Amino acid sequence: LKIKKKDIETKTGKQIKIVAISAKNKNKKRKFKIDKKIFYSNPLNIFKNKIDILIECIGLSDGISKSIVEKALNKKIHVITPNKALISKHGDKLSEIAEKKKVNLEFEASVGGGIPILRTIKEGLATNKISKVYGILNGTCNYILSEMEITKDSFQNVLKKAQKLGYAEPGNPKLDLNGYDAMAKVKILSALSFNKTISSNKSLMEGIENIESKDFDIAEQLNLRIKLLGITEIIDNKLFERVHPCLVKNNTYIANVSGVMNAVILDGKPVGESVLQGEGAGPGPTSSALMSDLLSILRGNIKYPFGISSKKRKKIQIYDLNNYVNSLYLRFEVKDKPGVLSQITKQLAKYKISIQRLIQIPDNSKKKASIIIITHNVKEYFSKKCLNSFRSNKNIIKKPIVIRLF
Repeated sequence: LKIKKKDIETKTGKQIKIVAISAKNKNKKRKFKIDKKIFYSNPLNIFKNKIDILIECIGLSDGISKSIVEKALNKKIHVITPNKALISKHGDKLSEIAEKKKVNLEFEASVGGGIPILRTIKEGLATNKISKVYGILNGTCNYILSEMEITKDSFQNVLKKAQKLGYAEPGNPKLDLNGYDAMAKVKILSALSFNKTISSNKSLMEGIENIESKDFDIAEQLNLRIKLLGITEIIDNKLFERVHPCLVKNNTYIANVSGVMNAVILDGKPVGESVLQGEGAGPGPTSSALMSDLLSILRGNIKYPFGISSKKRKKIQIYDLNNYVNSLYLRFEVKDKPGVLSQITKQLAKYKISIQRLIQIPDNSKKKASIIIITHNVKEYFSKKCLNSFRSNKNIIKKPIVIRLF
């Protein structure tokens, strides 16, 4: 804010002044100096000042994050936040308050880091009918999967490397790895793209924790790559949101987005397919998006947070996951003895799952084997039932790995 002060004035005609700051630790070592005279240990005390715009970067869905944003909006203060957890859970209510109080609620940095994806949907593609949005929405997972593919190293070792580089949370990176972070972004994208309220339904959400280096070896043989995708689309006027690892063809655009990059692809009419790519995490991309929101507010117009009035955003029916049809990659770790393969194929046939390709990799020293099966298209309902039926099979050493083909 200090560095760009003149730039902001040139582009908006407005001068900004920082009147209050609050953070957990006043004395933490920072790369910049802060004026301790305007530092508040209790964030709620910042409202003793005259404030026009509040920027909230705490990152919790509830507690102090929610309290401070609600209080600011109710006091007719514009709010900027990169807090996807807050927006994906309470965005509908917060947007109603913002509209009622005639202030802006901006959250560009909550999805895709520095990629201006939300503003593109709200403004650039405002007259398009969007039917599907998908992409790589978590830089941490994309970095880990890219590194595992290149180095053939284990998930745990690559995760440690990601933590050292600052790409993954040093304490508990679980919310990145289990798909929660990407799902929060999917919910925001759905609300904006389809002009609906934020869905609160439980969606298909799987992370990358169970993927092993051998999965990359097999994917390579099949000319495929493993990516964690966030996908939202309208099927038969119903909303289908999901986050899970996917096997994507090597020659597709999304397969070649590597490292900490994010990429979002939108299908719309009449525009066709639009692709936005950029860094999805870190101080640079985040501050770029926050400054974009600040300039948008300083230029004037009061805008609907989700592109249209809250009154016009309706609930949407949810697509039944059991009807989801997909080709699957299944990896079974089994005891290497006669009859095990036929036990697996019999169960698959019982649940109407036909085999497209089968690969066996024996490990003679450990008397084990990996059996990899690529299925033809199968309903989620049958694949779930079938995979549950393997629990009682003592020849299968651990829970089968499932990756959906995309």
